[in-house]
Amino acid sequence: MTIRVIIVDDQAMVRAGFAALLSAQADIDVVGEAPDGRQGVQVSRATHPDVVLMDVRMPEMDGLAAAREILNPPVGVAHLPKVLMLTTFDVDDYVYEALRAGASGFLLKDAPPADLIAAVRVVAAGEALLAPSVTRRLIADFAAQRPVARRNPALRLNGLTPRETEVLELIARGLSNQEIAEHLILAEQTVKTHIGRVLAKLDLRDRAQAVIFAYESGLVAPGDAG
Repeated sequence: MTIRVIIVDDQAMVRAGFAALLSAQADIDVVGEAPDGRQGVQVSRATHPDVVLMDVRMPEMDGLAAAREILNPPVGVAHLPKVLMLTTFDVDDYVYEALRAGASGFLLKDAPPADLIAAVRVVAAGEALLAPSVTRRLIADFAAQRPVARRNPALRLNGLTPRETEVLELIARGLSNQEIAEHLILAEQTVKTHIGRVLAKLDLRDRAQAVIFAYESGLVAPGDAG
């Protein structure tokens, strides 16, 4: 199955470079481009991509505002692509807010080409791009900087079983499904089932939001992630 991608970036050379790289992959099809967030939303609604590569800083409408519009569409718009934020900074306030809005992760613009290709595939498969330690550090740092009213998230934790709470904690510490399975001595499919229940019970979109929830609820303290 071909992964449909659009690229939203205000630099024409960046768009062209990414498009050439991704289009060369047999399983990826670049179906649109846009120079700013506002046009990015329009192109996304028109082309129905699986993944939107979204630059953080752009004129007209920045990547955060565009991600919010794409991921929280008006009534009647059913298509919900995955959004992968692109940034030149390894720690960026906009990226954290984008993750909270439902973006599936972020990637540095100067990452190796293989990382970009892998990121598109990971996000298209429904996983959050949380493997790089910098991502966990970013989420932990910003969770620590924002004294969030924790009572409500903490209360929502009460709806989880002890095993589900344990799985959520390990997700927040950056473990993959396989690593969680090995840690808890469970089948990987069982881990996936637990993760699905955690997301459903907490009304979270993906692992990225699960990590943020774990920090903001106090389940995991900033600095705990490996």
